Amino acid sequence: MARVFMKGCEAIAEAATRAGCRFFAGYPITPQNEIPEYFARRMPEVDGVFVQGESEVASVNMLYGAVQTGTRSMSSSSSTGISLYSEGISYCASARLPIVYVNVGRGGPGIGAIKPAQQDYKQATKASGNGGFEMIVLSPSTVQEAVDMTYEAFDLAERDMNPVLILTDGVIGTMMEPVELPPMKTPEEVAALKEARRAVSAVGHNPEEQVRILPGGVGGSFEPVNIAAAELYKSWTEKDVRVEEFMTEDAEIILTAYGISARIAKVVVKELREEGIKAGLIRPIALHPFPYKTYENIDFDRVKGILDVEMSIPAQMVWDVEHAVQGRCPIKECLRSGGEIMTKEKVLNAARELAKEVL
Repeated sequence: MARVFMKGCEAIAEAATRAGCRFFAGYPITPQNEIPEYFARRMPEVDGVFVQGESEVASVNMLYGAVQTGTRSMSSSSSTGISLYSEGISYCASARLPIVYVNVGRGGPGIGAIKPAQQDYKQATKASGNGGFEMIVLSPSTVQEAVDMTYEAFDLAERDMNPVLILTDGVIGTMMEPVELPPMKTPEEVAALKEARRAVSAVGHNPEEQVRILPGGVGGSFEPVNIAAAELYKSWTEKDVRVEEFMTEDAEIILTAYGISARIAKVVVKELREEGIKAGLIRPIALHPFPYKTYENIDFDRVKGILDVEMSIPAQMVWDVEHAVQGRCPIKECLRSGGEIMTKEKVLNAARELAKEVL
């Protein structure tokens, strides 16, 4: 398939369109603005619907309504805007609705900075809304991965009847790279996907039809619903863990990072190897479910230290890394935040200092 040169946000929107997304609602906020801009042009071309909501709250509730009809639906925002999605996402999780949404992260807290950051990790993986629901959270480190993850996210959402979040950052969202786009679903395929969810969609059923509407209303006991959801979440640890291990076979220090920070860390690993320092990289690709076993299975007789690299102060992913490592080796941090982008030099110097301390 031919490669095309695309900006991250636009590539995400095109991938969603090709996956059969036919409804998008969103509200402008930097650095994700190119996603709704692209959808505003693209949806009419495929008989889809684009709505610019009057707010993030309105947009996420439009998303709730659209996906109830069986239509593949999507939204996006950035950080502080995602906070306003929390109630709506929780409603979607309660009603077991297969929405897909994207967070193109910016600096924070509060309104923060419009420049890139990775300060929404805990929000994405631990507390996206009330009630303790969970989601698969995917995090790309290239524009190609952003395309592939977006395309697949709709299938994952419908497989589990559960929201899926793509957590990226302003670097991936605004940079341009060559990508191979996935195939465009035909109108017949899009119609078939919608028909497959007819039994649980609000489409005006005939009286004689046996209709199964999923839980999500008020009243009654939610405990059985929560138990079923817990079983779903547990299953992810067996089939949906995604992690990259780079040059870890003989590594004596491990760098760990996700998203754009992992991309920088991989370059650093190569340079450290040229200096004679045996470094490796562990990159969670799915942030939830987190690859705990990958860290638990590290040979700590050989690995003497871990460097956590994040564009977040304080560090956030490090909590999960520490939970897995259980104090079996020191964990140091290399951090930036508030829109200050991680640099190769900063990571390289931090890794050298770690090597001096532990090797």
